[in-house]
Amino acid sequence: MNKAVNNGPWSGTWVAERLGVELVGDDNLTDLLGLALRRNPKRAHLLVSNVLGKHVPQAPSVVYGHGFALGRRVRDLLGPAEAAHAVVLGYAETATGLGHAVADGLGTAPYLHSTRRPVPGLTPAGGFEESHSHATSHLLLPEDPALLAGDGPLVLVDDEFSTGNTVLNTVRDLHARYPRTRYVVVALVDMRSAADAGRLKDFAREIGARVDLVAAASGTVRLPQGVLEKGQELVARHEQAHPEPPRPASADALAAAPRPAPTPAHPAAHRLALTPPHGHHVTRVDLHWPRGLPDGGRHGFTPAHRARLERALPDMAARLAEALPPDARRVHVLGFEELMYAPLRLARELEQTAAGTEVRFSTTTRSPVLAVDDPGYAIRTRLVFPAHDDPADGPGERYAYNVAGAGFDAVVAVVDSAADTLALHAPDGLLAQLAAHIPHVLLTVVPSYVPEPAHQPERPAMLPEPLRGPAFSSYAPEEVGWLLQDLSDVTLEAPTEEREEAIQSGGAHYAESLPVEYQPSDQYQELFHAALRESATRIAQAVGVVTETVITERSPRPVLVSLARAGTPVGILMRRWARHRHGLDLPHYAVSIVRGRGIDANALRWLAAHHDPADVVFVDGWTGKGAITRELADALAEFEASDGITGFDPEIAVLADPGSCVRTYGTREDFLIPSACLNSTVSGLISRTVLRADLVGPHDYHGAKYYRELAGADVSVAFLDAVSARFPDVDDAVDAAVKELQTGDRTPTWEGWAAVERISEEYGIHDVNLVKPGVGETTRVLLRRVPWKILARAGAGPDLDHVRLLAEQRGVPVEEVPDLPYTCVGLIHPKYTRGATGADGKAVNV
Repeated sequence: MNKAVNNGPWSGTWVAERLGVELVGDDNLTDLLGLALRRNPKRAHLLVSNVLGKHVPQAPSVVYGHGFALGRRVRDLLGPAEAAHAVVLGYAETATGLGHAVADGLGTAPYLHSTRRPVPGLTPAGGFEESHSHATSHLLLPEDPALLAGDGPLVLVDDEFSTGNTVLNTVRDLHARYPRTRYVVVALVDMRSAADAGRLKDFAREIGARVDLVAAASGTVRLPQGVLEKGQELVARHEQAHPEPPRPASADALAAAPRPAPTPAHPAAHRLALTPPHGHHVTRVDLHWPRGLPDGGRHGFTPAHRARLERALPDMAARLAEALPPDARRVHVLGFEELMYAPLRLARELEQTAAGTEVRFSTTTRSPVLAVDDPGYAIRTRLVFPAHDDPADGPGERYAYNVAGAGFDAVVAVVDSAADTLALHAPDGLLAQLAAHIPHVLLTVVPSYVPEPAHQPERPAMLPEPLRGPAFSSYAPEEVGWLLQDLSDVTLEAPTEEREEAIQSGGAHYAESLPVEYQPSDQYQELFHAALRESATRIAQAVGVVTETVITERSPRPVLVSLARAGTPVGILMRRWARHRHGLDLPHYAVSIVRGRGIDANALRWLAAHHDPADVVFVDGWTGKGAITRELADALAEFEASDGITGFDPEIAVLADPGSCVRTYGTREDFLIPSACLNSTVSGLISRTVLRADLVGPHDYHGAKYYRELAGADVSVAFLDAVSARFPDVDDAVDAAVKELQTGDRTPTWEGWAAVERISEEYGIHDVNLVKPGVGETTRVLLRRVPWKILARAGAGPDLDHVRLLAEQRGVPVEEVPDLPYTCVGLIHPKYTRGATGADGKAVNV
C-alpha cells in the first residue's frame, strides 16, 4: 500500500491553534487526517481524510490502496470459510468508494452501499439515520433482496468511526430483519472515546453477535468546553471577512426551483440547452461503459460485475488518455457524490498507463465546509455549484474542495447520467466552475443503473410487433418491418447549428434530437434523378453481388436486418434481388444503432425470439471509416454477455465498402448511391433514429418519426423501382463478380480508418468523429451537420455534382486533393460554436 506523504505544516494546525482541538493517538494519525471547520449547527470540526479521495485530491493508487489493504485485513481476520460468505456494506456518500475497495480486498464479497437517491417502486431493504450529518436519511436498495438475508459476516465500512452511532443504528435495523452472528466494522480511523467503545461492546452482547473492528489508525479528538459555539463564531467571522461573490440570478432561480420534466412539445430544446457558458469549452468523452454494468454499489455490485469492470477498464482509460491535451502533466479526475468507485478505478488505470502524467482523484460532496487558504488548514479552496441530479431532498449547494488553485492542467468530471442535467451545464454549474479555474475540462457520463421494480404490471408481456407501412413509412408492409417506436407526434427537430454546438460541447448526444429535414431545391432534385439514371445499373450489380455472397456464405434463407435508416433501402433491394433470382421471400427488419450507445437490445431480443440469430445478417448502405462496424461488434459482445443470447454475427453486409472494413460487400468503389443524396424522402419518409432517456424506456425500442407531411416529395419507392428494374440486365455481371470475389482476398485492411486518422491530424481537427469519408458520409455532413471543408479527389466526376451544389449553397469550400483514398471526405467544423457562421448563416471559410 502506498503511504500518503504530507509536506509542510500539519493540515490541522489552523483549527487546533484557534479552537484548541487536539488529535491524540497513533503516530500516523496526522498523516491520515487534517482538520477543518464545518458549516453545520451540529458539529464544529471536520476530520478531513488525506487518503479517502473525497475532500483532498490524492493519488488514486493511495486511495484505492488503503481500502484494498483494509479488505485484506478483514479477509485474514475472518478466515477463508467466513470470508467466502461475507457481504460488504458501505456508507453514502463519503465511504462508497472505500467500501468498494474493501470488497475488492476481500476478493469474493458482493458489495452494497447506502444511498440518498430513492427509486420509485423499489422497496428499501433497510434504512437508518446519521445523526450528525447535514443530510441524514440512508436507504438500502439492493436489486437482489436476498443480498442482505444470508447468515455470513456483514462488513460495514465508513471513513471514520467517531461515536459509533451510525454503525449502531445500522446494525440495530438490519439485525432485526436479517439476524446474523458476526459483524466487522471497518474504518480508516477509529476515533471513538472509551465510553463509545464500551457502548459497542454492550450492544454486541445484547444482540448475541460478535462485532470486530478493523482500522488503519486509532486515536481520539480532544474538544475543549464550548467548542461548538466557538467554531460557529469563527466560521461566521471568517465568512464575513472573506465573502464569496454572489451567484448569477438565473442560476439561483435554477437551484431554487425543481427542474421541470421535458414536455412532448419541447424535448429537443430541453436537451439542447445543455451547453457550457460562452467562453468555456467542455470535451465530452464516451467511455463505452459496458451495457448493463452497474455504475457502483447503490443496488449491489457482485464479483461478476467486478470482473466485467476489470476487463473494460484498460480501454476506457485509453479513451480518456486520448482525449486529454498532449501537454497535460497534472490531471484531476473528479467523481460525483456517491459515484466514487467508478471514477476512482478510471483514475487509477489512467495513473498506471499515462506515463509522465500526475493523476489525482477526489469527488464532489454535499458537506458544507469553510475554506481557508492557509497551509495549516485542510480545505484550501472550494467551488460552489447547484445540485445537478434532482435530489429527493430538493435543490441545494454542492461543493468541490481543493480543486481550484491546485495547478491542474486538466480535469475529468465523471458523473452518472441522472446527473447530466441542465444544472450541470448552467452558467454557475459544476462544469463552468471548473472551466473558470482549469484550462481543460472533460466530461464523461456513466450510465445510471436503476434496477427494475419486482412487480411491473404496466410492462407489456411481449415486445411490440414491428411497425409497417402504410401506418409507419411509405414502404409496402411486406418490404420491411420497423423494430422502432413511433415518435411522430414529438417535436424533436432543432436547427443544424444549434445541434452542432450542443453535440461538440458535450451538451447533448447526436441521437437525442433530429436535424430539420432538408427540403431539396428543384435543381438538387434534378441532380438526384440524373444520378439515379446514371448509377442504377451499377447499384443493381452491387445489390446482386452482396445478396449472392450472403446467400452463399452466410445462410440460404437469411433474415435481413438493416441498420436504419441508410441500410433500409439496401435491405429492401437485397430482398427484391433474392425474390428475382431465387424466388425467396426473405424477412426484412430495420433496427436502430447509435454510435457510442450501441444497437437496440430490445430489437435483438425480439429477433432472437422469432428467428435463429445465426440466420440474421445485418445490412448497411456503405462503410465510411468503419465506426458502425466496430460499434456493432462491441454491442453484440456486450449483449451476449448481458442476455446470454448467442449466434448474432457482427459482420455487416454493405452495398459499398470504400473503407475496407468488412468482407461482405457489393463493391469497394466509393461511388454515389443516390439514396445518400436525400434524407427521409428516399428512406420511406422515416427520420434518423432517436435514443433519449425521457422518451425511450428500458423496454422500448429506439424511436423514429414518420414524416407523412412530406409525401409529395417522396421518391423512396421510385428509387427502389429504378434500381430493381435493372436486375435482369446485370445477372451475368453479378455471377462473374461473385466468382471473382470468392477467389480473392477480402480481408479488411481498415485503410479507411488509417486515412481518416491521417486527415484528422493533417487538418488540425484531432477528432476522427469530425472526419466523414466517402460520398455518402460527405452528403450527410452537408445535409445534417455544420461543414467546414470538403476534400475531393482530383478529377472526381459526376458522382460529386450534388456535393458541389450543396457545398455552394452552404458556402463551404471544396478542396481538390491528389491521391485521396475516397472520392471525397467531409470535414465537420471543429470546435464549433454558432459564432463560426457568418451573418447569412453560411459556414465561415477558415
